[in-house]
Amino acid sequence: MEHAVVNLKKGEGRFFKAGGLWIYDNEIASVTGGFADGDLVLVRDFDGYCLGRGFINTHSKIRIRMMTRRKDQEIDESFLRMRLQNAWEYRKRTADTDSCRLVFGEADFLPGFVVDKFSDVLVVQSLALGIDRMKETLIRLLKEILAGDGITIRGVYERSDAKEREKEGMERRKGFLGEAFDTQVEIQENGVRYLVDVQDGQKTGFFVDQRENRRLLESLADGRKVLNMFCYTGGFSVYALRGGAELVHSVDSSAKAVALTDANVSLNFGECRRHASYAVDAFKYLSEMPDGAYDLVVLDPPAFAKHRGAIKNALRGYQRLNARAMEKMPKGSVLFTFSCSQAISKDQFRLAVFSAAAQTGRRVRILHQMTQPSDHPINIYHPEGEYLKGLILYIE
Repeated sequence: MEHAVVNLKKGEGRFFKAGGLWIYDNEIASVTGGFADGDLVLVRDFDGYCLGRGFINTHSKIRIRMMTRRKDQEIDESFLRMRLQNAWEYRKRTADTDSCRLVFGEADFLPGFVVDKFSDVLVVQSLALGIDRMKETLIRLLKEILAGDGITIRGVYERSDAKEREKEGMERRKGFLGEAFDTQVEIQENGVRYLVDVQDGQKTGFFVDQRENRRLLESLADGRKVLNMFCYTGGFSVYALRGGAELVHSVDSSAKAVALTDANVSLNFGECRRHASYAVDAFKYLSEMPDGAYDLVVLDPPAFAKHRGAIKNALRGYQRLNARAMEKMPKGSVLFTFSCSQAISKDQFRLAVFSAAAQTGRRVRILHQMTQPSDHPINIYHPEGEYLKGLILYIE
């Protein structure tokens, strides 16, 4: 099949040529041949050297998303099966596959395609036009691969409702891909049980990316009074209770999230007098809580910066949030603090937390630096895939 040819400008695309997966609109000199948005194109350097094949989309500043560096490699079912099989084999070696991220877009060389597995349910995000056209094939192949290991998937739900779709010229959508099923799914993680709402929950329904960080919290929770801010499903709350916390308070502005937290606590502990939850704004709660009320605090807010233009305000927000917590925490307490903003770098987040410590005059030690787990791998040629940053701090 003949493809249109994209020619790069001389001196442009240096990061891409070193292994990057994206080509931006301002790096392209010309396109020869006919194409429609979402089509595969051949990419050449300014001197005609072939650089591989990818999807083109004139609606997006990310003009090309690469699929292969080989000019003679067909992007067919065999190719897609190979990519998915590689992703699955990697998870089997590195992650708990009962509930995990099976496919992580560019990290698995399937740009814009994300799949989370919650027990026997798959939740799919398709965020790029080219890959969206292959969505049904990809899902069929993935189910076949899992079936080969004796895993039957009872349902697939699409959560392509992120704003990124609009940047690709696509409508946001969500719904069943195939037959309808009960979208309240029970999963297990390190022996902990959770209810996941794949239809109406945040993102794909549950933050599997905090799995290892929740275990760290469990190891530090014994005898402590724990505050879990932005609790959502109560992930950290349940681990804190299992770790022997004296009390755990869960706070979220969403009454629905608080109800789900309560359900997950009940699922694991029945009626638990050590736990209470509150549907309150986080900043208001931190401002009004008494000094010394908690000696282990979790700050895991939603992304403050969705794009680079929001970085400055986001950093102020992280500084303000962490300062509010630090100024109320007693000596010898522990703070788990996170940023899931992709636009914020590790250094920027750490500087915001440093500024909060300086503002409050607290002496602070870093116990651990946290990131996303192995089932959310970071492709070394795609640093944009590194989004989760976290610090465990000892407050003196």
